[in-house]
Amino acid sequence: MSFAYAGLIGGISSVFAQQAIPLCQPPNAGEYLLLVVSPTANNQKQLRSALPPELKTITCKYLNETVTRVGGFNKIDDANRWARYVSNIVGLSAIITTRPTTPDVQAQPRRQPQPPQQTVSYNPQALGEGYAVLVDYYNRPELVNSVQQTVGGNVGFVSYGQRPYLLAVYTTNQSEAYNTLQKLNNGGFVASIVDSRKVILLRSTVRL
Repeated sequence: MSFAYAGLIGGISSVFAQQAIPLCQPPNAGEYLLLVVSPTANNQKQLRSALPPELKTITCKYLNETVTRVGGFNKIDDANRWARYVSNIVGLSAIITTRPTTPDVQAQPRRQPQPPQQTVSYNPQALGEGYAVLVDYYNRPELVNSVQQTVGGNVGFVSYGQRPYLLAVYTTNQSEAYNTLQKLNNGGFVASIVDSRKVILLRSTVRL
């Protein structure tokens, strides 16, 4: 009876612990943030043991995923280096996200996004292995043309973490993905690099 009671209490404690995970704080302007997907306590423990103590880590929620928010980096090369380290040493995938130094895009209120006009028939499918650079367009479809000009090509429309995004680039070339992220950040867009296998392609090309 005591074992059953203890197990029940442990289960309840676990539920409350999961519910208590806060939402991740966004990066500061011009900062590159590393978000390591770490859904289990064991993942989080392994990650913390592999990172130096000077890197601050916080467990939080990002796009319905439990992640470990690692420090904040001023250079994309530093974030890239630690993302590779985490992948190689701990075996966990990492998201790099940033926030533009210009406040006008970030300051837009969050509303339920409406998809831009579609030019390709609806055929949702998961992307393959690689890197996807996503842009949060904050219910402003007019950003499509600006993103196209920045990346020099067509822009897609995708779903990630049950939210819609513009797809700036999908590639297996890590350098290309990070270069695109840098261009978007310099252009004042809110962009992230994510594991493309978790991205659902809704439209291969969109335009106004």
